Amino acid sequence: MPDLMKGITSFRGDVFPQQAALYRQLAHEGQNPQALMISCADSRVMPEAITQSGPGELFVCRNAGNIVPPFSTMNGGVSSAIEYAVLALGVRDIIVCGHSECGAMKGLCCPHLLEPMPNVAAWLRHSHAAHSVVTQAYPQGLTEPELIRAVALENVLVQLDHLRTHPSVAAKLAQGEITLHGWFFDIETGGVLVYDGEKRGFVLPRDGDDLPVAIKGRLQPQLAAQTPIAAE
Repeated sequence: MPDLMKGITSFRGDVFPQQAALYRQLAHEGQNPQALMISCADSRVMPEAITQSGPGELFVCRNAGNIVPPFSTMNGGVSSAIEYAVLALGVRDIIVCGHSECGAMKGLCCPHLLEPMPNVAAWLRHSHAAHSVVTQAYPQGLTEPELIRAVALENVLVQLDHLRTHPSVAAKLAQGEITLHGWFFDIETGGVLVYDGEKRGFVLPRDGDDLPVAIKGRLQPQLAAQTPIAAE
């Protein structure tokens, strides 16, 4: 706690004065973030640092395992953050960001570690599909670190699928007004892998390249109105 207090003092005395005008603007005009980022609560994963975002630029929702519960399963903080970001703030991009050395994914792969944490175990049921993909569809014989990393990567894709069950997101995708992204942050190297929906894999973007997209919104015609009625 003393270190946190020193940080508050430093922010108030050294950092804030240089950005006072920006904070005043944000206070009076409100926020207009570029994107919603759903990331893990791991203290080593700092969305604003990874993206070098400033105040008001990124709407962040963090939880154990960067999980997005399917819309029908629960009314909680993640669902509310998604709905607010999409409908109230009008974000046009949503990022699900997993990471290496994820404790939540380790718990998913090693259930005995979760025995004293029933709430965490229950929360991680939203990632069981990722574990099943790796254990049933990947080659056998993965080491434990390889297994955990593979599950963490697949978990990003599972949570993107869950995102599409949220009515606010589904509607914006159908109108071509939102784009979904899957990222994976490597703590040791600082690299960010990005899921490319066209190549169906994670890639390491190069400077100057267009950022790959996981799921792109597209304007869809009213299918029901255009579908002919079958003759009896």
